[in-house]
Amino acid sequence: MNGSTFDPVNPRLPLGDWVSDFTDWFTDAFSALLGGIDAGLSATYEGLAYVLATPSFLIMIVVFGAIGWWLRSWKFALFTVIGFYVIRALDQWVTAMDTLALVLLAAGLSVLIAVPLGIWAARSEAVSRVLRPVLDLMQTMPALVYLIPTLAAFGIGAVPGMVATVVFAMPPGVRLTELAIRRVDAEVVEAGYAFGAAPSRILRQIQLPLALPTIMAGINQVIMLALSMVVLAAMVGASGLGGEVLSALNRINVAQGVEAGLAVVILAIYLDRLVAALGDRAPVARAERVKAA
Repeated sequence: MNGSTFDPVNPRLPLGDWVSDFTDWFTDAFSALLGGIDAGLSATYEGLAYVLATPSFLIMIVVFGAIGWWLRSWKFALFTVIGFYVIRALDQWVTAMDTLALVLLAAGLSVLIAVPLGIWAARSEAVSRVLRPVLDLMQTMPALVYLIPTLAAFGIGAVPGMVATVVFAMPPGVRLTELAIRRVDAEVVEAGYAFGAAPSRILRQIQLPLALPTIMAGINQVIMLALSMVVLAAMVGASGLGGEVLSALNRINVAQGVEAGLAVVILAIYLDRLVAALGDRAPVARAERVKAA
């Protein structure tokens, strides 16, 4: 494309230039809003990281183990104690808590956006048709690409990595929430309407409880994708285990890379089992286990 002349033999679509111009306009027009979001997310992240990393690691290991015992079993609590003790023995405790804070915050924001969108898509075919290609684009776009506009909008630090993580991790939460709501037995929903229940009450007391195991599976996927972004988030200034892996890559330091990678694996297993345990506690999941027994 040369000026206003389009050459069909040698086409050139300046899509990147259009997106770049839009990004520049958006960051200039909404600089105050972006600054507020940056300050709010930074303060929340730093506060959560402080709460996780400041107490003695022994106290936090006991807390994590107690949560694992309460939600799952004593065996999982034992694994938790050993796993987090290994993280401390690898001298990765502070970086692991930074990563945990980043993942919890990013995954929490993803879930807060994804679940309502999934419910909306399940209740409106038009919304579902619009969201489907958008989610396809979000899932197939290389994750590194998300860092470019977020870096332009927020600058160096944890926030651009967090925002990119939210965008990258959100699609499975939307898709599985929509699927879960749609798979709820239509006869049960019709019975609720027949008894005069309002749509909001049917959603709250019938559809969401029955759909909870599948929704929790979506949340699990969100958390795992968020963890997979920790190294990329480190490329724009986020601290944590991703920074350790990136440093090991730059220095070709095998020992540092293995230790940081193992800490990520332990966090991933811990969060995965906790979310799965929450899904197993849903009434419909308990009923299915009783029925199978």
